[in-house]
Amino acid sequence: MQKSTRVAEYLEALQAIAPLVAKFRESFDRDRRLPDRIFDALADAGLFRLWLPEALGGPQLSAFEFMIVVEAAAALDGSIGWLVGNGGGMSRACAFVSEATARKWFAQPRAFIVASTGAVGEAVPVDGGYLVSGRWPFGSGAPHGTVFMGLANVHGQSTQLSCYMDREALIINDTWNVSGLRATGSYNFEAREVFVPRSHTHDSSAPKQLQPGAIYRLPVVSMFSWTVACVPLGIARGAIKTFAELAAAKKRQGTTAMLRDRETVQKVVGQAEAMHRAARAFLIDAMEELIGVAEVSGEPSLHARAVFRAACTNAAEAAARVVNLLAREAGAVSIFESCPLERALRDVHAASHHVAMTPNNYVVLGRIGLGLEPEAARI
Repeated sequence: MQKSTRVAEYLEALQAIAPLVAKFRESFDRDRRLPDRIFDALADAGLFRLWLPEALGGPQLSAFEFMIVVEAAAALDGSIGWLVGNGGGMSRACAFVSEATARKWFAQPRAFIVASTGAVGEAVPVDGGYLVSGRWPFGSGAPHGTVFMGLANVHGQSTQLSCYMDREALIINDTWNVSGLRATGSYNFEAREVFVPRSHTHDSSAPKQLQPGAIYRLPVVSMFSWTVACVPLGIARGAIKTFAELAAAKKRQGTTAMLRDRETVQKVVGQAEAMHRAARAFLIDAMEELIGVAEVSGEPSLHARAVFRAACTNAAEAAARVVNLLAREAGAVSIFESCPLERALRDVHAASHHVAMTPNNYVVLGRIGLGLEPEAARI
């Protein structure tokens, strides 16, 4: 994949932010959220608007341009990659609501849409909209969120909506006491009969496309999975770079040779590179198939969706294997918080536990391959 000029600008912005990340990194685990200065720098660079439609002043990146940017952010830090993937990915929602609503959401220069699909609330129809109640977990970026999306079933109907609510109308609960991706601030948020205008909702699985562009025709569930599946690959890429730097500076105890001069170490780095590239290539191939099918028929087949979800799981598992392999080869230094590999280990395993990358994706693909029903509600 070639890097476009606009992607190069985002990569340059991330490089410029890197010294700020190094300065404040110790606070990531302590505060369990990004410092305001780093969040603001990411927002000011436009990294939370990656899929905002061009008609609304956004860059409307392709899926592959998006991947390059998110991977680079995750290589810098797992939590940053996770928030760029989530925030930048959720700007895609502006293709499914009116232009007036979308402009209202992104009138704030540092707008960030928090989304949770880990629970389903209830939407009771009233004049002009719905009264929405529920409690949603894993609201990544909640400390800085301006708009919050929660899924809700419409009372008395079979319809499920994506409901977008203002921060001021919600109760935000800091429940984010975890091992990895600590700086994502993925709090719970709660609504108690919050009025949500109909214009601030859309069908959760098959929203009507109101903006032109292939990126908005693809299935919502698939595109959401893409936003998180890129992150473990980015973390692994960062770990490979970290290990190479470590191997060039570290000597084995009792020897004068650098770690990188050992053939066993060279083999490990080669294996890590091969695993990473293979998993990334499969993920790209699956997305290309998804796009190709959508362009021909307008609706990707069940098989194409299942292959894609399996590729997401494979990417996460391969990334975790890469980081595990490098950390083991680095030795005891990798267990210290001062070593970036220690953070990469925690972050890559936390990211890999996301439901979008569940091992059950293999079961679904296998069932379809055997001529059975997938028995999966959302692929």
